[in-house]
Amino acid sequence: MRAVIYERQGPAHEVLRAVDIPRPDPGPGEVRVRISLSGINPTDWKSRSGATPRAIGEFQIPHHDGAGVIDAVGPGVDQGRVGQRVWLWMAAAGRPWGTAAEWSVVPAYAAVPLPDGASMELGACLGVPALTAHRCLYADGDVDGRTVLVTGGAGAVGHFAIELAKHGGARVVTTVSGAEKAELAGAAGADLVVNYREPDALERIRGFAEWVDRVVEVNIAANLAQDLALAGPGTVVAAYAIDQPDPVLPVRACMAANVTLRFVLLYGVPAADLLRGVEDVSRALAAGALTALPIRRFPLEECAAAQEAVREGAVGKVVLEIG
Repeated sequence: MRAVIYERQGPAHEVLRAVDIPRPDPGPGEVRVRISLSGINPTDWKSRSGATPRAIGEFQIPHHDGAGVIDAVGPGVDQGRVGQRVWLWMAAAGRPWGTAAEWSVVPAYAAVPLPDGASMELGACLGVPALTAHRCLYADGDVDGRTVLVTGGAGAVGHFAIELAKHGGARVVTTVSGAEKAELAGAAGADLVVNYREPDALERIRGFAEWVDRVVEVNIAANLAQDLALAGPGTVVAAYAIDQPDPVLPVRACMAANVTLRFVLLYGVPAADLLRGVEDVSRALAAGALTALPIRRFPLEECAAAQEAVREGAVGKVVLEIG
């Protein structure tokens, strides 16, 4: 099969290679998926670059997320799953068979049925972003009737955080950096979209709600002061990313706000919580509550350019078109 691999960490154009390797067979409890689209997330290029070091065996096929069709199952898996359309999550976590290939082998639970009404594009968008959004929103209880602030509402995690929060009965305010992103966040269903670069951004959010119950935080170093200004009794700030050096934590301000700081990285989330997230995302998907981001496609052979586009902050979702 054709696949992209890397055997050491480093710059994309130096270490990523498209090669022919043997097609894997599924083992006990596994399924093999013919990949249609491979979704790319920041964690993928960070793992490849060495920014977040990961052990590499003989080789690594990158990318956790994707969508395709099961074409073979291993012992212990229902043969009826052959031919099933699925979306994949965490395919490359501790395994060499990421989704940047014509086939991937994953545990059966990591290949989730994709409803007939859901496109492969949407399936390839889920995985890391949707499960991260779910963890940020629901690790501390339901959001029905609560107010949620989503910073970076046009990003992949922000997009699904808005949609999952609205599906769960929350009021949602989100911040973005410009008109194009505001349109995306509004289309996802946010009740209020605020350009955080405008001088009255904080006042506009306060006009929407005295305080917020949850913050899905894309950059805690830049936004913690704002988050604390919007905190009230029981506020949880769930941070899943940072693009600046670690901030100095204003401990007294956090204490005064009685705020809870939660840090989210899927690699360390308990398995039972991840599976609950998969179930909840699947229910929202079946209900038609989730939508695909704008898609930017690259061929498999241009995986390095695709990862660079993600690293440079491409708006929407970057995918490899494979099948």
